[in-house]
Amino acid sequence: MQVGMTVGMTLPVMEPDIGPDRLHEWAGLIDEGPFGSLCFGERMAFDNPDALTLLGAVAAWTTRVPIVTTVIVPQLHDPVALAKALATGDRLCGGRLSVGLGVGGREEDYDAVGADHAARTMAGLAERAVVLKRVWAGENLTGATRPVGPPPHTPGGPPLLVGTLGPKTVRHAASWADGLAGMTLDVDVDGTAALFDVAREAWAERGRPAPRLTTSFWFALSETSDDPRAQIHRHLRHYMNWIPTEFVDALAPTAGYAGDLAGLREVLARFEAIGADEVQLIPTGDDPEQVRRVADLLG
Repeated sequence: MQVGMTVGMTLPVMEPDIGPDRLHEWAGLIDEGPFGSLCFGERMAFDNPDALTLLGAVAAWTTRVPIVTTVIVPQLHDPVALAKALATGDRLCGGRLSVGLGVGGREEDYDAVGADHAARTMAGLAERAVVLKRVWAGENLTGATRPVGPPPHTPGGPPLLVGTLGPKTVRHAASWADGLAGMTLDVDVDGTAALFDVAREAWAERGRPAPRLTTSFWFALSETSDDPRAQIHRHLRHYMNWIPTEFVDALAPTAGYAGDLAGLREVLARFEAIGADEVQLIPTGDDPEQVRRVADLLG
């Protein structure tokens, strides 16, 4: 399968008891395959790997594939320290990094690190994005004897994408973001198309280059699971632990894509038709055979 858009693969970082050997294996398969990116996100009050530590490992484990954080919540970090960590990651991977930023949907993540709930706003996100860019530009924001480094590999720093599902957030981010790191809970192509249109209009109104448009969704394959819908349900029960179980159970029957590779091909073609630059698949299990099967599909 060849498509104009690219297809990224997310590491199974939110799976129970995920270990370094399995993550290393996944990273190698993604790097060797026809994937447009290797992705992973952040949570604090959870048993997943630390995203910034993992960034260094993934940079060492891979040589080709672009790396995308989907997403980092900068309000959970000191912004100067975050700029240093991301610049280091960008240097380690030779400029293959793109950084998704979002406000985060879980109060408990803020509580886990003593972060200010009042900063959980788009204005707070924008302020921190500006700090990242200023540090990466070499400004001395701390009053120390020299600016905080190292400088990123990418001049001006890695691209910043806004992680969101909502049009209001997209419009607000047009002032600082280079594109959209979207997500669709139920593989809603029409809804994603509408959000892409909002992004295109918002960036054009500010006279900025056209935004990079990406989206993502959970998936499970009948080729690698006896019951792909049940696999998604199990994953959501674990991952969405901050939501009452009855709401997770109500979401699970329509969440993500559960089916065979032929059906996934059709879904990807629909996203290509609305102008997606990339679709990033989010696994709901840690079996590396999923990577191999999707790689075969992409050809």
